[in-house]
Amino acid sequence: MKNFLSPMLKLGLALLLGLGAIGAMADEPAALKAKYGELRDELRSNNFHQPLHIDSTQTGDNLRGDVYAVLEHSFAEFSAAMKDPQDWCDILILPFNTKYCHAVDGNGGPKLVVRIGRKADQPIQDAFRLDFTLRPTAAAQDYFESRLEAKSGPLGTRDYRIVVSAVPIDGGRTFMHLSYSYGYGAAGRFAMQAYLSTVGADKVGFSTTGKEANGQPAYIGGVRGAIERNAMRYFLAIDAHMASLSVPVDQRLEKRIQTWFAATERYPRQLREMDRSTYLAMKRGEYERQQAMIE
Repeated sequence: MKNFLSPMLKLGLALLLGLGAIGAMADEPAALKAKYGELRDELRSNNFHQPLHIDSTQTGDNLRGDVYAVLEHSFAEFSAAMKDPQDWCDILILPFNTKYCHAVDGNGGPKLVVRIGRKADQPIQDAFRLDFTLRPTAAAQDYFESRLEAKSGPLGTRDYRIVVSAVPIDGGRTFMHLSYSYGYGAAGRFAMQAYLSTVGADKVGFSTTGKEANGQPAYIGGVRGAIERNAMRYFLAIDAHMASLSVPVDQRLEKRIQTWFAATERYPRQLREMDRSTYLAMKRGEYERQQAMIE
C-alpha cells in the first residue's frame, strides 16, 4: 500500500509514536521492591538477554507502556543523574524523532520545551512543540521518582505523563520503573490507524503472543507494539545517559549517542530506522543547535 500520509499527519504520528507520554500511576517503595521480587526470575533469563521487562496496555482511548529494568549503577548515582532538567534533555534528545529539548524556568517549576518531528533531519519550526513540567516527587535514600507532564499535544492528544521511579537493590544496583501513557481522540485514532495500515503495518513490539510456525517468537503489533518500541527507546536513552557519566564532560555527548545507537541495533526488527553515520551526524547537529536556541 502506498504511503498516503500527509506531512502534517506524519508529524503528528512522530509525536504519538516517537515520544509517547510516560506516566500512569506512581509507585511506592514497597510496591516497587515487591515488583522486583515478582520479576526476579524473568529478569535473569529472557529474550532481551538483559534484566528487562516490557509490558503495555490499551484501555479505551488511553495507551500505556511500562518498562522494568535492573541498572548496573548504584541508586545514589541514578538519583543524582535523573533530577536535573538538563539530564532529562540529554536523555530525550537521543531518539530519532526528538529534534530539540531546552530547560526553562516556569511558574510551576522547571519546564522542558521539546520539539518532536520526523526521524530525518528537520528544521525546528516544522516540528511539534510540547511543554513539559518537570516534577521531582521523591528523592529519599530508598526511593526516587520524577515526572514530566504535558496537558495537551497535537492531533487531539492529551494528558502526557512521564514517570521514572527507582529503588536500590542487592549488589549495589538499581531497579527502575519507566511508565508512559497518553490519551487521544478521533484525530489521533485516525492518524494511528493510517500509520498501522501503511508504513507501520509490519512493525512489532517486544511482548510475545505465542510462536510463529517456524518456532520463533510471535511479537505483538498494532498500537501496543508501537508503545513498546518507544518504551525501549527511552529506557535505552536513560541507560546511555548513565553510561556517559563515566567519561569527561566534553566526551559525554559522543558517548551517549554512540551507546544509544549500538543498543538499538541489538533489536533491528523493532528499532532500526537509519544507519549509524546518518544518526550520529543528525544528533551532533541537533545537539549543537539546541545549545544556541532558546524558545
